[in-house]
Amino acid sequence: MPLTAPVLDDPGVTAGVGRTALLVAHARALEARRPDALAVDAFAEHFVRADPGCADWPLNPDEIAPGDPLWGRLAAYFALRTRVLDAHLLTAVRAGVRQVVLLGAGLDSRAHRLPWPPGTTVWELDRPEVLAFKQRVLDELEAVPTACRRTVPVDLRGPWPQALTDAGLDPRQPVAWLAEGLFLYLPADAELRVAGELDELSAPGSTLAYEVKVGMEVAKVRANPVYTAARTRIGVDLLSLFAPGPRPDTAAHLGALGWATTVRTPFDHAAGLPRAPRPERDDALAANRWVTCVKGR
Repeated sequence: MPLTAPVLDDPGVTAGVGRTALLVAHARALEARRPDALAVDAFAEHFVRADPGCADWPLNPDEIAPGDPLWGRLAAYFALRTRVLDAHLLTAVRAGVRQVVLLGAGLDSRAHRLPWPPGTTVWELDRPEVLAFKQRVLDELEAVPTACRRTVPVDLRGPWPQALTDAGLDPRQPVAWLAEGLFLYLPADAELRVAGELDELSAPGSTLAYEVKVGMEVAKVRANPVYTAARTRIGVDLLSLFAPGPRPDTAAHLGALGWATTVRTPFDHAAGLPRAPRPERDDALAANRWVTCVKGR
């Protein structure tokens, strides 16, 4: 069902980190229109159209010039990430996990578009403004989730575990955690704190997937067209949003807590997928890592 009127501008998604939620939704919207889509999110286009600040963002892949760093390469990166993390979550629930937690959920529509087994609950944690914008769009669409969906309005830089358990999470049962676009924007100490807190809520058999950047990017990488195009064309300064300073080794931290961790680059997942991004010179994606973890029994 199309939106009958635009949703009013909302500070939760029109500036800062919240704006990146629209950037990712736009990438998913573009991908959904491709015949060879890496992932299909039928809700993403509605989120983008609901914000007046995205009115000039192209939604037809035919409008994208070959080699476009923003709507081409970065969008393909987000599409690949969506595909890989969808598969990670579905593998967890096929193994019997029935609790799924999306940390920094943004405009993620997995609670509505993935084929969850009966009895699955999906919790979405994000700032109240982001969840409110998202809910208004979903309500306009009369969208029905494919799992029991529970939203938890919190700022993950502050206390959040109590709010999650108050919303029904059972720490005695395994959890499939996802932090798709969270740790990049958290200070190092907050990243480690969130990892420790989710560990305390995780029974054996729990899983976790998250994205990080490793190392400090040099000046040539920071001048990559992916970053400059996002800043100059849509006003999203990713470099200013990334948490400054050295990043922690959260995978090692989780390993010490009993999690088996696997660290891969996005390019490791690109084999056999013609439109998936490949490495390039002074690459803005080279420092990105996708980490998957399983808590031991």
